[in-house]
Parts: sequence; structure tokens; C-alpha cells
Amino acid sequence: MTGGRVLQQAGRRIASWVDSRWTVPLAALAAFLLRMPGLTRPVRADEAGFLLVARSWDPQPDSLYGHFFVDRPPLLIAVFRGADALAGPLTIRVLGALACALLVVLAAGTARSLAGDRSARWTAVCVAAMTTNTLIDAVAVKGELLGLPFVMAACWLSLAALQRRAAPLALLAGLCAGIAPGFKQNLAGGLVFAGVLLLVAVATRRVGGRDFARLAAAGLAGAAVPVGATIAWSLAAGVRLETLWYAVFGFRSDAALVLADGNTQAPTMRALLLLTLALGAGMLLILGGFVVHVRSEWAEDRAVTAATLALLVFDVTALVAGGSYWRDYLFPLVPATALAAALLVRRASRRGLATRTIVVGAALSSAACLVGWVLWNAAGMQEFDEHDTGVAIAAAAEPADTLVVFGGRADVQLESGLDSPYQHLWSLPMRTLDRDLDELTDVVAGPDAPTWLVEWVDFTTWDRDGGERLRDLVEDRYVLHGTGCDGRRVWLLRGVERPPLEPDCA
Repeated sequence: MTGGRVLQQAGRRIASWVDSRWTVPLAALAAFLLRMPGLTRPVRADEAGFLLVARSWDPQPDSLYGHFFVDRPPLLIAVFRGADALAGPLTIRVLGALACALLVVLAAGTARSLAGDRSARWTAVCVAAMTTNTLIDAVAVKGELLGLPFVMAACWLSLAALQRRAAPLALLAGLCAGIAPGFKQNLAGGLVFAGVLLLVAVATRRVGGRDFARLAAAGLAGAAVPVGATIAWSLAAGVRLETLWYAVFGFRSDAALVLADGNTQAPTMRALLLLTLALGAGMLLILGGFVVHVRSEWAEDRAVTAATLALLVFDVTALVAGGSYWRDYLFPLVPATALAAALLVRRASRRGLATRTIVVGAALSSAACLVGWVLWNAAGMQEFDEHDTGVAIAAAAEPADTLVVFGGRADVQLESGLDSPYQHLWSLPMRTLDRDLDELTDVVAGPDAPTWLVEWVDFTTWDRDGGERLRDLVEDRYVLHGTGCDGRRVWLLRGVERPPLEPDCA
């Protein structure tokens, strides 16, 4: 049997399965279970950073989180803190799996309100495939993934509020839309969708002026609740509002300038890879199909089409503005993909058939990539350099030791179990707020110099002059104590005796 016939048979079986009334709950269960293998993998860099910030959270007037700096909203750090307190660092991955399952259910509900049960079932399969595809990320959990159910809920509730002219539903839609940016600032798509939906509805006389005013007021009131709660918490905790603003929004402007001034080769390559991964996961094809057929969709339902297109444009713009183009930047596009799929799969025409075929392909892609990922890990081919280096340092260190990782690898820091006297756990905040490395140089030269210093990237990677000054100081105050995985140099403070490093690198 040829590979093409195998794929055709698999596609027909999936298509037949999708017609089952159990499709939505089974897709939600699959989305949950297919992310469970992530519990076997070490904590990743961003997860580790959020955990370290959460564990040391001590709000100050001039620092949102105390010792460490991170450009994320308080809600995200609070969730990481709660998950860690509940059952340890990997608990956040269980929450991420639950978020994916909930997202599938919400996307199906949204699709059902737009186009009926068949659309709901296909959309559920589509979203389950997107959130479990290892091409994007089926392991790590960050703000993008945790906030998506709130964006999707905002879209569903906005549609329901418009259909029923119900202000309470508009209030809930605004509330969900306002909560989502509390996990990641660019997850404001729910607000965009709701706003454009209502504006086009009144412009096309689908609703009258009085209903428009009621729904808009209710939606804005709901969206204001999370904002007001965050401001109230900030004031109660003694954090100045300008400090809150800079950490959540202002820093991104400064960071964008740093990224623009840096080497563009790596971001460009990641952007091209991102396009390839979006294509392989089926996301680009579904969104492209919607764009191609947007005129005919507009003719059928102007408000929904305009709102979906506005959501897509907003999320793509936010992705491009992010600058770094990491794989999980694709997650915020899932709600727009779900809406596009819901509108396209309902049709009996070639357009609908093509979209359903793409959804089948997305499901097969997710399954194939997951099998490959499992086999790769089972064969011991997956490297865990950061984890293994951190564990080696933990084995050689004393309890009172401290560590700084140059290069922003918070996972090394977390696995070492050591505190850091330096406030930056990520490279981008370091490059933005300590561009000349003066702060790090002062730490290394001062009485609180770290016992251990890992040179994860060369000291001169981002600033040659500052890096050379730092290197000279390190060579004067430290001795090379061995290497971690992949030849990363590990320095030990002069005069300190510690056992040699013995990393068990995969």
C-alpha cells in the first residue's frame, strides 16, 4: 500500500470520526492528554524564570516583583506562584493542558453559534491539533497558552451578546477579553473582535443605536474590571503606577529598539522557520483560505467577517512587532484560526472540502510529529544541556552559594537551586536595562559577587566593550572550574574550594 493511499484512508477515518456526536469532548480530552508527555521533560527557560520571579515576589515602589525583573503582568506570575505552591514546578503544565482542553470546548461553542454542529466538530479537531503539535510547542506553558481560553470565550460571548442583545453577556465578554492580557500583553484580540463586531453591526444596521450603546457600555465595564483590579492591587502593594506601567508596557518599547539595533540574521531565520512551522501545522493554510475567500464571507455576514479579519490582523501585527519570532508566538493566532475554520468548514462547496482536508492534515501532522517527538526522546536523542548543567552545579555547590548565568538561562538557575545576586534572568531585559553591563560588572566586582558564574554565551555577544570589561574582571576574580554541557564555561570565585563539575550530559 502506497503512502498516499495510507494518508487517504487515515483522512477518511478522521473525517468519519469527526461526524460523531462525541467529537468535541474527545477532541478536548485528546488536547489534554497529548500534552501530558510534557510532564516528563525538565522546566524550560521561560517557565523557570517565571517560577523564580514568583518565588521571590516582593513588590516595591520601584520594582513590581522585587529583586528580579520581568516584563509580564502580575496575573501570570500569580498563576505560576499558585501552581508551584500547589504541587511544584511542573504543575503549570497540567494547567496548560487544561487550558488547551477548555480552548477546544470554547472554540467548538463559538463555531456552533456561527455555523452549527458540524462546524463545531471540525473546529474542535482543528484547535486540538494546533495546541498539541510539537512543531509549535506541546511541552512548555507560558502566558500565550494560559490566556487563549479567555480570548476564545470573549469571542463566543460577544457573538451571543449580539445575537440576543444581552448586556450581561456583553459584560462577561468584556471581562474575559480584559483578563486575557493579564497573561500576555498582546492577547487583546478578544477586545478587538468584540469592538469590531459591534461597530460593524451598528454600521450595517444589524443593531440599533440604543442596543449598541447598551452592549458597548456593558462590554467596556467588563473589560475595566481586570484593569481596575490590577491597579488596586498595585496601589495596595505599594507599587507606583509608573512602575507597573513600565514593567507591563513601557519596557516593550525600549526592548524593540534594542532588537532593531541588534543582529537581524537570527530573528530573520526564526521568522522564516515560523512561517514553515505554521504551514506544517496547517494554520497558515486555514488562515490563508479565509483571506482568499474574505469577500464572499463578507457578503454573507459582514460583522463576523470583519471581526475575524480584525482579530487576525491584530494578532499578526503583534507577532511581527514581537521581534524575536519564537515558536510559541503562533499560539495567539489559534482563536483567529478557529474562527476562520468555523466559517469555512461549514460549506458543502470546494471551499469547505478543502478546509476539512486541511483540518485532517493538521490532525495527522500533530499525530506524526508527536510520535516522532516521543521516539526521539525515548531514544535519548533529546539534549537537556541547561538542566544537566544546573544539576551538576547543584551537586558541587554549597547551600549558601550564589550563581549568575550570563545569557539568560533561568532553567540553569532553577536546577542549580542557587540564588542570584543579579536581577536579570533573561537576556533581553539585560540587553535593554543593562546594555553596557555596568550593573553586572558592579555585582561581579562587589562584596555580593556570585560564587558561580556560567558563561552560557560569550561575554562579548551583545556589547563588545562592556563584555571585554566583564571578561577581564571575571578572569581576575574567578578561576575556570570546568565546563557544563556543550562546552559552556563555568567560573568559580577565587579562594573558594568546590568539587569538580561532573555534568551527565545527554
